[in-house]
Amino acid sequence: MTDTLAAQWVTVCPFPRLEPERGVAALVGGAQVAIFRTHDDALYAIDNRDPIAGAYVMSRGIVGTRGDAPTVASPLHKQVYDLRTGECLDDPEVAIRTYPVRLRDGFIEVAAG
Repeated sequence: MTDTLAAQWVTVCPFPRLEPERGVAALVGGAQVAIFRTHDDALYAIDNRDPIAGAYVMSRGIVGTRGDAPTVASPLHKQVYDLRTGECLDDPEVAIRTYPVRLRDGFIEVAAG
């Protein structure tokens, strides 16, 4: 994971533009990143590439929860990922990269690197 003190933060969009329970895709430091806002206004960022299908579709996934974990389900094969850790809750052999994300001065920022 990126050291957030040395990270280069990339502004993605104004906070109100990202609707709760939705995702958006953004190019961050050359990587496609999916950013999500949950119902409680928490922000999460993961790779936009589905690690099983190989397609760049995770930003279109279904946001939800499993237990206390905020999750996103792949829109292709429906594997569920913990947005906090990137762990696939359906297959412990699979994970997706997570990125530091923050709200600063009303804008969503993601750490590149």
